[in-house]
Order: sequence, then structure tokens, then C-alpha cells
Amino acid sequence: MTTKRTCGDCQLCCKVLPTKEIDKPANQRCRHQKHGVGCAIYKHRPISCQLWSCLWLMGEDLGERPDRSRLVVDPIPDYVVAVQDLTGERTNVPIIQVWCESRDRDAHRNPAFRAWLKRSGHAALIRYDNSEGLVLAWQNGQWFEKWSNWLEKEHTIEEKLAAGVGFEIEIGVRP
Repeated sequence: MTTKRTCGDCQLCCKVLPTKEIDKPANQRCRHQKHGVGCAIYKHRPISCQLWSCLWLMGEDLGERPDRSRLVVDPIPDYVVAVQDLTGERTNVPIIQVWCESRDRDAHRNPAFRAWLKRSGHAALIRYDNSEGLVLAWQNGQWFEKWSNWLEKEHTIEEKLAAGVGFEIEIGVRP
């Protein structure tokens, strides 16, 4: 996909996303990120950084640039496990991951982001780190928010495929 958008001086993904190759936890500034310069190891950055791009950069109508909206929408879906209270039945529910800056825990209330989420028909996992966040979905004409502390980590690609989570997110969903 070609877009005229550029990262510019955003760099929010360098803070909110975890990066296993360099032992960087979620919502901590990367030690290689230099103010006013960007990535100090850009030419030799980890492969996950080289291949990754946020949905805003890919041209999605999410509203403002991530550093202004305080939301980084991951193009790679994940899933949460919903457990039926009465039966204990477990169901994998595909979700869009949204990494939110911990200092602005209500950034997911951004009207442009919520309008996109509603149009796309996806549920979202709003992540503040690897163990805290909320599930957000538009259901029956209203927003459903379920705060959670979960033990599940972000799933590997192999786990996502085994759970039946597809990678065919429709980019460019418009009303």
C-alpha cells in the first residue's frame, strides 16, 4: 500500500510497543531513541522494527497522527479468549491491538478512532503494557468496555494461526 504519510517526528511506536530483540518492554522509551534525532541504530534496528508499520502510516482514517492521538494501532491482529461464565466454554475472539500511552489512559475515547473502529466492525484490545488494558467493542448500538488484567501474553504468529486468527484485515474500510 502506498501512502503519502510519514512518521516525521512521531516515534510513539518506539515507546509504546514491546520489542523482544532488544528487551524493550511496552510503554518504556527505547534506549536507542534519541530526542530530535530518531533511532540511533536505524540502519541496524531489529527486524521487527524494520517490518512493522502502524495503521495510521498505512493510510487508515484513524484521526490524528499517533503522537497526537496517543494511540498506535497495530496492523497485526491478535485474539483474546472469552470465557462463558455459566459453562466455562472458551472462544477465541479476534481483535485489533491498540497500544496506548500509559499517561493518557482515555486516548481510546478519541472520536475519530472510535468512528473507525465502529466502521471496521473490529473489537480492539487497548493495551497499556503486556498485562493491563481493556477490550473495546461496538455492540448493540453502544460501546462495550471490559477492563482486564490478563495473564496471556501477546500471541506469536504461530499461536494466532493455530487459533484461527486471519491476517486479512481489510485496510481502507470506509462508510
